[in-house]
Amino acid sequence: MIALPPFAAAPLGLLAHVPNELRGRHCHDTPYVAIVLEGGYQEAGDEGRFDVGPGDALIHHDFESHLDRVEARGARVLILDLPPTLAGASHVRGRVRDPDALVRVASRDAAAAAALLVEDFTAVPAAARDWPDLLARDLRTLTPFALADWAETHGVRAETLSRGFRAAYGCTPKAYRADVRARAALAAARASGESFAAIAHRLHFTDQAHMTRAVARISGVTPGRWRARQLITIQR
Repeated sequence: MIALPPFAAAPLGLLAHVPNELRGRHCHDTPYVAIVLEGGYQEAGDEGRFDVGPGDALIHHDFESHLDRVEARGARVLILDLPPTLAGASHVRGRVRDPDALVRVASRDAAAAAALLVEDFTAVPAAARDWPDLLARDLRTLTPFALADWAETHGVRAETLSRGFRAAYGCTPKAYRADVRARAALAAARASGESFAAIAHRLHFTDQAHMTRAVARISGVTPGRWRARQLITIQR
């Protein structure tokens, strides 16, 4: 029996963050969109690092991990279900023209609010601010490379690489790459008929068993059970 990871809740509706709140790295098992209404915060996670304020919207996919650093003025956020249309968006950060309109619609009809979000969402490309963001971006490509070689190439002291990255993202580069790779394996297991052995090889796992453990670690369910669930859904 696989123990479920301690997933964090993302309750739909209005959410208030207290001034200077620091929410350490955590994982959500459900997808959602956070629209900033007032204040702001920095989010650093599996999809990158973003400073967001009023009108910004952040897409969160299931089993994604991140941390949040709230500004001194606090933050007020609207949480909506992630519409399927936005699930495959090219960028996870966007802007909405009228966040207050989303609040008004969401108070009456969640489905209508999701439709309005799709209509109003404009993607904003991510921008790297410093070397931790550059390293996170390279880790997300899932191309194998030695961290020591990366540090030398980018003029970062090897002894400060892990410490500096952890300060920005709340985990070591090794742990970050492991989470990103596990999510990629989960997505492949759910979305295709590719063999698990082929997925494990393509994503540079040691073997299929290693991949199975990684997927179960972040989601509580093995790739085989995820694929079986998808087949049941398709057959209905």
